[in-house]
Amino acid sequence: MAKSKAKKLRDKLAREGKMNPAAKRSPFVFADMKTRTTKTKKDHLYQFKHKNHQSHNGNDGSFYFAAPSCKCLNNRCLST
Repeated sequence: MAKSKAKKLRDKLAREGKMNPAAKRSPFVFADMKTRTTKTKKDHLYQFKHKNHQSHNGNDGSFYFAAPSCKCLNNRCLST
């Protein structure tokens, strides 16, 4: 198999004592990325398991509705 033009250039730079660009590569280049999987249905469901719980700043998205103390029907108060 023939050498690529880029590999020939890297070899030439290494022979001349200059910096080899292959030495600057991240260690993640050699990681096996085939082991990554997408999230399952359960993973998506459990991601929002604690959605409406109390947060640190007190804004949990809930609200409070106070009903009137008198019994009203069609905007007329019946407790007079």
